[in-house]
Amino acid sequence: MRPDVTGFHDPATGTWSYVVVDPATREAAILDPVLDFDSKSARTTHASAQRLVDHVRANALQVRWLLETHAHADHLSAAQWLRAIFPEARVAMGSGIRQTQRSFAPVFEFGADVPTDGSQFDQLFEAGDHVAIGRIEAEVIAAPGHTADCVAYLVGDALFCGDTLFMPDAGTARTDFPNADAATLYRTIQRFYELPDATRVFVCHDYGPDGRAIAGETTIGAQKRENIHLRADTTEADFVAMRQARDATLPMPALILPSLQVNLRAGHLPPPSANGTRYLRIPLDRI
Repeated sequence: MRPDVTGFHDPATGTWSYVVVDPATREAAILDPVLDFDSKSARTTHASAQRLVDHVRANALQVRWLLETHAHADHLSAAQWLRAIFPEARVAMGSGIRQTQRSFAPVFEFGADVPTDGSQFDQLFEAGDHVAIGRIEAEVIAAPGHTADCVAYLVGDALFCGDTLFMPDAGTARTDFPNADAATLYRTIQRFYELPDATRVFVCHDYGPDGRAIAGETTIGAQKRENIHLRADTTEADFVAMRQARDATLPMPALILPSLQVNLRAGHLPPPSANGTRYLRIPLDRI
């Protein structure tokens, strides 16, 4: 079956969020919503997420799922803000989040308010689980390599690949985070390349390299032919060598420290202190 997919690009972080709809029932899932965060003032706003709400309401959709592909390091999740608006929706991601929570708990000195069992999420998926979006069955595909908790969602003919693949002219995701691994990412993408060439691929980020227009949709066939990092004939050894050399040149994402403190909590902001203010912590010399 073919879902309707509408993408919303956030230019501040390069993130694509998606509203995925079963046209027969009007039931929907929202993937990877963005909470706007101004790092200079430390203010959160909701313009990006409000665009999703406006689209849902304008089309009389019923949101059943708020799906995360992984614990993003480049933007804060708006999942909990949206859940307050759509209380029947469930916030979900892959069960690998437990490993990511355990890795970063010492960095941020998480206390009892941040358990490392994934219980902040309404549901954790295992590889091969299925999710109903109306009458369309979505398969959860484990997609480690970029992070341990990455999953992709195959919804009918549409693959939401998270940060594994970018548009073909932008390549693939970095693999220098904790629990990341270039060889593992290669094998994840090889599983994607077994899908039919006509499978639509919706990426989680695009920055418009070399001045081209921002894009979020491609196909498995185009990735196999044209991806600058990993084509159908690229060997694992060549990919790993390229990926490790490239990763060694990359700076940390600008919002990694605030993002993880929210996203490991399933989009919950830190609890307020005694003075009523919420605080994010900046660990020195740890990342």
